[in-house]
Amino acid sequence: MDNILSIMSSEERAAFSLCALYESAGYQKYRMSKFEEYALYVQNKDFLVSENVITFTDTDGKLLALKPDVTLSIIKNTRTQSGVMKVYYKENIYRVSGSTKSFKELMQAGLECLGEVTTETVIEVLSLAKKSLDYISSENVLEISHLDIVSGVLSACSVSEQGRREILMYLGEKNESGMRAVALREGLSAEAAAWICRLVTLYDAPEKVLPALDALALTPALRAAIEELRAIVAGLRALGISDKLIIDFSVVNDMNYYNGIAFKGFVNGVPAGVLSGGEYDSLLKKMKKNEKGIGFAVYMDELSRLADAKGAGK
Repeated sequence: MDNILSIMSSEERAAFSLCALYESAGYQKYRMSKFEEYALYVQNKDFLVSENVITFTDTDGKLLALKPDVTLSIIKNTRTQSGVMKVYYKENIYRVSGSTKSFKELMQAGLECLGEVTTETVIEVLSLAKKSLDYISSENVLEISHLDIVSGVLSACSVSEQGRREILMYLGEKNESGMRAVALREGLSAEAAAWICRLVTLYDAPEKVLPALDALALTPALRAAIEELRAIVAGLRALGISDKLIIDFSVVNDMNYYNGIAFKGFVNGVPAGVLSGGEYDSLLKKMKKNEKGIGFAVYMDELSRLADAKGAGK
């Protein structure tokens, strides 16, 4: 085993160790084809990190694509009967790299849970995300959001669809003044604008943010989402995971696909997130799957930047 590891690249060694972590937690290896029908990505293009996809025509005339995403393939090609299906993967995907701005074959490791996803499942996935970050670097942070709280505040304030899109854009940028300007342009009261802006100012450790969330419990649905977030944080603490957790509502994945918990992982030395995930029940519904889902991916190309930075510091 040591001989095999010695000839692996740093990315391959990291992926190997992460997969061992997921397997030890009871997840099964999932293997898939390099190709998918291009129609899968056309129908769900907003879910992709990039709309750029490498395509080619198969011998039967079908338009295929080198897969730019793993989650869509797993959802399309699996069916759970009962309970929850837990799988992990180490796959190469084909997309435009953030560092080179050109198409690259990129390694990705991660896991997916499909089926009867419960609060306990969400806690387990978040704990494995944090453990993945701990393996990569001790200097890390896991930022957690709850999209039902974000959408609930906007709905309670009667924000229009156009206003919602703009506010979510500014929220992702942590631009409080932009959010306030849109809220006031929508004709909202100063109080409602303040509620919306709380979404960007509430950024800190859970013990500081959670008590302040009661001010946003504007509806029964919002109260339920806040209590769910509290339960998830309590579950992580019970597992001994409380350090380097941040509640950050600027983590706003596309709400046409995602719901509930969304999260991103960062390590010191890499400007972009190295891990991203969340619940995607809306995507499953769009793909006519009567299930729930949650998962995350670790981006190995970003880890290579961390290795380069460490090498330069020697």
